[in-house]
Amino acid sequence: MDRFVLTDAQWAKMEPHCLGKPTDPGRSGSDNRRFIEAVLWIARTGSPWRDLPAFFGNWNTAFKRYRDWLKADVFIRLFEVCSDEPDMEYAMVDATIVKVHRHGQGAKGGLRGQAIGRSKGGMTTKILALTDALGNLVRFELMPGHRFDTVGVAPLIEGINFGGLIADKAFDSNHIITDLNERGAKIVVSQHPRRTKPLPLDKELYKWRHLIENFFCKLKEFKRIAMRADKTDQSFAAMIYLVAAVINSR
Repeated sequence: MDRFVLTDAQWAKMEPHCLGKPTDPGRSGSDNRRFIEAVLWIARTGSPWRDLPAFFGNWNTAFKRYRDWLKADVFIRLFEVCSDEPDMEYAMVDATIVKVHRHGQGAKGGLRGQAIGRSKGGMTTKILALTDALGNLVRFELMPGHRFDTVGVAPLIEGINFGGLIADKAFDSNHIITDLNERGAKIVVSQHPRRTKPLPLDKELYKWRHLIENFFCKLKEFKRIAMRADKTDQSFAAMIYLVAAVINSR
C-alpha cells in the first residue's frame, strides 16, 4: 500500500482539519491518516467501496465516514490547506471530459440534478478548471458534458485577481474578452478563425498552457475521476478536492 501513503509533510497540513481528532468531543477516528489513504486508494483504483482492502478497516464504516466528511466540507478544507498561495501572475483555464460509469448514474432526482449530460461520448461530465501559473488547481466547476466550455468561466474567475489568462480557442468568446479587458488582464487566448479582427497572441507565453494539460493528466491517473463512478456532484467533487490536494502539495 506504500504507493498510496501520504507524505509526512502532506499529513502535517491535513491532520488539524480532520474530523474525529482525539481532542474533539464525542467519538474520535482511530486513524485519520489511514482513512484518507483509504479514500485515495478508492480514487486511484476506481474500485467500489465494497472492495476496500481489510487493511483499511470495514468498508461500510469507511464509506459512512467519507459521507460525514463530505457533508462537513472537510475535503474542501484539506484542498485549501495543501494548496500554497497560488501564483496568479497568469491563470489558465481549460476543460476535460470524463465518461460517467453506469454506477455513477441513477442519483435521486435524476440527471437534471447532477452535472451529467449526453454528448457524443455518451453520458459525460465536464470538469472546467482554473489553475495558477504553475499549473496548480485553484478552482473548478462541474458541468454536463454537452455544455459549452465558456458557460462556466464567469463563476470560475469571479473574485480572483490575475495578471493574464491563458486559454485555447474554445474560450475565444466576446464576453470573456470583454471581462479580461475590464480587469486590465493580458489576453493570451488562441483566436477562433471566424473572428474578424484577430487579437495579438503571445505565442511564447501561450506554450505554457501545457501546464494545465499536465494537471488533467495527473488528475486522471486516479481512475475514480477518469471514469466518474459517483452518483452525486458533491461526492465526485470531494474526490477531486482530495486528489488535487495531493497533487498541489507534491
